[in-house]
Amino acid sequence: MMPFFLGLCVQMSKIQITDVFFSFLVDVSSSRRKSRKAHFTAPSHIRQKIMSAPLSKELREKHSVRAMPIRRDDEVTVVRGTYKGREGKVVQVYRKKYVIHIERITREKANGATVPIGIHPSNVVINKLKVDHSRQAVIDRKGKKDAMEQ
Repeated sequence: MMPFFLGLCVQMSKIQITDVFFSFLVDVSSSRRKSRKAHFTAPSHIRQKIMSAPLSKELREKHSVRAMPIRRDDEVTVVRGTYKGREGKVVQVYRKKYVIHIERITREKANGATVPIGIHPSNVVINKLKVDHSRQAVIDRKGKKDAMEQ
């Protein structure tokens, strides 16, 4: 006697199998156009989650968490791009532009004013977290989830 799902796979064509397995994923689109629209029109609370950065190896072992949404006063190291290797404290999280501003990473404009350079959070590693009550709750929740999966 053949198991039900094997019999199902043998009898159905590829198109029908895809329909069976993915019919429940209603709000997921693989369309580039729709994905880009969702990304660039996302509300602030969703942008916060998108703007996550990986934790350093020490923090990852300590908290059992791989990545966290970035936040002002976190200490980070830039690991990609022109400013690779530079360290500093996050001065501002600019959700509208999907960038963060880090202290001492600035440039001088033609009129002499210094302006911060925006860096995407995926290009940094968090070395030190600013932990308060709400953030500790997030760390505990994510840490337990990771522990349960292993």
